[in-house]
Amino acid sequence: MKIAIDLAKKGIGLVSPNPLVGAVIVKDNEIIGKGYHKKAGTLHAERDAINNCSKDLKGSTLYVNLEPCCHFGKTPPCTDAIIENQIGKVIIGCTDPNPLVKGQGIKKLRQAGITVIIGILEKESLKLNEIFFNFIISKRPFVLMKYAMTMDGKIATSSGNSKWISNEESRHNVHVDRNRYSGIMIGVGTLLKDDPSLTCRLKNGHNPIRIICDTNLNTPLTSQIVKTANSINTIIATCEKDILKHKSYLNAKCKVLVVPKKDNQVDLCTLMDILGNINIDSIIIEGGGEFNFSALNCNIVNKIQTYISPKIFGGKTSKTPIEGIGFSQIAEAITLSNPTIKYFGSDILIESEVNRKCLQV
Repeated sequence: MKIAIDLAKKGIGLVSPNPLVGAVIVKDNEIIGKGYHKKAGTLHAERDAINNCSKDLKGSTLYVNLEPCCHFGKTPPCTDAIIENQIGKVIIGCTDPNPLVKGQGIKKLRQAGITVIIGILEKESLKLNEIFFNFIISKRPFVLMKYAMTMDGKIATSSGNSKWISNEESRHNVHVDRNRYSGIMIGVGTLLKDDPSLTCRLKNGHNPIRIICDTNLNTPLTSQIVKTANSINTIIATCEKDILKHKSYLNAKCKVLVVPKKDNQVDLCTLMDILGNINIDSIIIEGGGEFNFSALNCNIVNKIQTYISPKIFGGKTSKTPIEGIGFSQIAEAITLSNPTIKYFGSDILIESEVNRKCLQV
């Protein structure tokens, strides 16, 4: 199963909005076939492994990190291929919450007389596809908020200088995540201050769709984002309804989404629904303190990455990662859980899940 999970990771940045899946086929204590889902629309992992088999499959055991599909999509059901090839046992990491599968794949295999075992490396299998599971269930993107700060909690000096807080190893890991996520989002304030390109700089990496939240459509046409929109998918989410003001951005190949206004800015909750409807399953937020607070306050963030660099900036006016009006009571605070710690040279990365508020609906 560990090999299957490692194979699945080869599809990172390529299979969205499909899940990451790897498969290993074993017979007589020998691996006779391996496969993984390489790209959306291509063979699923189980069929890829079957195609790569070197021996007869009858009575073999298939290891796969996600429940095999049992429905027709862009490819035929994997359960049919498993049954047709007389595989005797299927060992599954975790079940698939997709309503088109959701236990039906397991049921179909068992009805065909195949032994099915569920829950091997389940925690690792669930973690691998947290983006997919969130998207299937909520129909909204999985949102990761990322920021780098000093030991005293600053994201810039008192003069506004912020390059670079984190080290080169940390910055490389940021690009690893950009390769995995479908979109990357900032507010117009960050764009005006930094003029970023928001690309993935890994060799053969995948550029996420760039999403700029710009309430009044103030994005400069001379910005890196607009100038490269003809080659990198770019969305500007705005409350500005004047179509004439959209024209220059459309001519530059930006996509303009008109979003309702809430609290005098782009309604981020509605924006998440819109982005989910166009199959954007995951987003990294790399905004400033004001934008970060807005995202947390409207309950769209699933996970937070905090890169901590062993530096001290000081300064009571120096910017911090989460600003806005803040919360007046401790009981109102955003709480985090399941922290993990990684080291990138002298930098520390703390990654935590956001305990999201229960929505009234």
